[in-house]
Amino acid sequence: MSAPDLKRAAAERAIPLVEDGMRLGIGTGSTAAAFVALLGERVRAGLTVTGVPTSEATRIACEREGIPLATLEEMPELDLTIDGADEVDGNLRLIKGGGAALLREKIVAVASRRMVVIADASKRVETLGAFPLPVEVNLFGIGATTRAVEAAVAQTGCAGEIVRRHDASGAPVLTDGGHAILDLRLGRIPDPEALSARLWAVPGVVEHGLFLGIADAAILAATDGDTAVISVLGRL
Repeated sequence: MSAPDLKRAAAERAIPLVEDGMRLGIGTGSTAAAFVALLGERVRAGLTVTGVPTSEATRIACEREGIPLATLEEMPELDLTIDGADEVDGNLRLIKGGGAALLREKIVAVASRRMVVIADASKRVETLGAFPLPVEVNLFGIGATTRAVEAAVAQTGCAGEIVRRHDASGAPVLTDGGHAILDLRLGRIPDPEALSARLWAVPGVVEHGLFLGIADAAILAATDGDTAVISVLGRL
């Protein structure tokens, strides 16, 4: 099965978790996009939900599918968030932010009673860090912030290249909040909690892509020939 097939299979397993009347956080990225398409089908069939999108791209996709939306200001407590992940380990620690929406994704996830991750099984890792860790930073003093982030990384025993993210045209990526993204290419992060604390101590860091103690479960789709095999970490 192709990667899009597996993403859809994980999204299909998550759809029954959405109950009528739910206040729903809706994630960003290719797997979340598969979920949005399936959710739109259910809404058009009569399901009543209100969603809070985690990015402008997700907002546009939801509006296209006819999914009713609200802001987190209008609806500050959510029942469930469904979102993807760039990496997930056996303790449901995540790296997120490949789609540059980590700040809004974390705000929405923490505002929810439950967060469920959907992904293909390649996102399951023993140790976080093979995927570059995104760090969202303020543009003011970005050079000084980058050096402080380098020092924070070194203090936790990690090592690797830190680069500012650019898009395919070569332009610097800006988040929906107008911030820059630094990608920490560390290879492995033996102590995510320690790195999280060090990054939080850096002035100029707005958010980082370590989601620790936030996800309640992860739905992972693997391939077995022409069939998708679903496994679950945590409890749905």
